[in-house]
Amino acid sequence: MPRVKRGFKARSRRNKILKAAKGFRSGHSSQFTTARDFVDRAWQYEYRDRRNKKRDFRRLWIVRINAAARENGLTYSQFVGGLIKSGVTVDRKMLADLAVRDKIAFTQLAAMAK
Repeated sequence: MPRVKRGFKARSRRNKILKAAKGFRSGHSSQFTTARDFVDRAWQYEYRDRRNKKRDFRRLWIVRINAAARENGLTYSQFVGGLIKSGVTVDRKMLADLAVRDKIAFTQLAAMAK
């Protein structure tokens, strides 16, 4: 079998990991073996949190809508149920944005929901 020096492929594989580990502390950013472990863990967190971010934002929007709805004498469920019955199709992201930035428009929506 011919001799294989493994220069280019191995170096590029290592450099990819070390580049991803930039900013980690101590040997976690400079030693390949430890950097690989920490980069793998970071990629797992990254994958998981891309999904969790969607949950977290929906939860935040619901909290904001609920707070603004209660200022108008409604609970969150009464507000959303009233909007559905009145035929308003505005998603939670937009409702939360209205609740924070445009109180007058949100109050009009609350009146429609009542």
